[in-house]
Amino acid sequence: MYNLKLSALNLVPIREGEDDQTAIKDMVKLAQNLETLDYKRYWIAEHHNAPNLVSSATALLIQHTLEHTSKIRVGSGGIMLPNHAPLVVAEQFGTMETIFPERVDLGLGRAPGTDMMTASALRRDQHNGVYEFPEEVEQLAKYFGPGNQQAYVRAYPAVDKHVPLYILGSSTDSAHLAARKGLPYVFAGHFAPQQMKDAIEIYKDLFEPSDALSKPYVIVCLNAIVANTDEQAKYLSTTQAQVMVSITRGRMQPLQPPTDDLKGILTPTEFEVAQQRMGSSLIGSEETVKNKIKTFIDEHGHIDELMAISYIYEQEAQLDSYRKLKNVIDTL
Repeated sequence: MYNLKLSALNLVPIREGEDDQTAIKDMVKLAQNLETLDYKRYWIAEHHNAPNLVSSATALLIQHTLEHTSKIRVGSGGIMLPNHAPLVVAEQFGTMETIFPERVDLGLGRAPGTDMMTASALRRDQHNGVYEFPEEVEQLAKYFGPGNQQAYVRAYPAVDKHVPLYILGSSTDSAHLAARKGLPYVFAGHFAPQQMKDAIEIYKDLFEPSDALSKPYVIVCLNAIVANTDEQAKYLSTTQAQVMVSITRGRMQPLQPPTDDLKGILTPTEFEVAQQRMGSSLIGSEETVKNKIKTFIDEHGHIDELMAISYIYEQEAQLDSYRKLKNVIDTL
């Protein structure tokens, strides 16, 4: 009835007591396990100047993951175009597509994924991605298309590779762009659920078929923590709450173990915000999460794919959560 595909997003966080090398090893191990569970795709984010994340060199991490898996699609969630020349992105992803054919995805975002000082250091020409993003998406599409002999600059070996492009967004602006370009749309419901319903509706209503896509394709990214019981899932989710508060405090601390005293760690305001965010997440037992997904689809309309991100401190508990989530999707 629902026919949902399932995939995962990873920001490559460092767990408390571990280092960046271990975080990358954990990234690969998770990809390998999700591949055995038949997850559709595994995306890696791009963040800069974040001491608790190892996802700054996203293309390198994607290639590393591709090298250690055999069939799961691997891509970017996303490459933040304000930080990169489209030609270089096309060359990198065209090269990966050449080595690993039909396994590479290119998700594209319009935000820098960092603070403005770091964004300036990344693109020293003061490039403004907000206004040039649509044009740069169009450039990328051309680089991956047939070689145009009239064009002086061509992105070898990306020519004619047709790496699929996805528009990422957390507002209605991105929905308009994805619809106009006829590209798949990925909404960041895991950190910005406020405009999600409107954005999905706009994308579907305004979608224009293209060579890439004949009808709308919606992927929604949500926080997901599935355990044996609702109580256990809520306990594990205290790690997620600490991550969110760490960001708002500007501390960017490593992934913390779960706690029985979340109220004691957070201020009353922080605790209230954390509770609201947990309410928009898929947290609970398999039965609870199944009902939450059904409710979500009733409220937001049909989606084609769920992309889960799970901030769970213990790696085995994280894998078990992804396993249980797959069970949920398979039995919807």
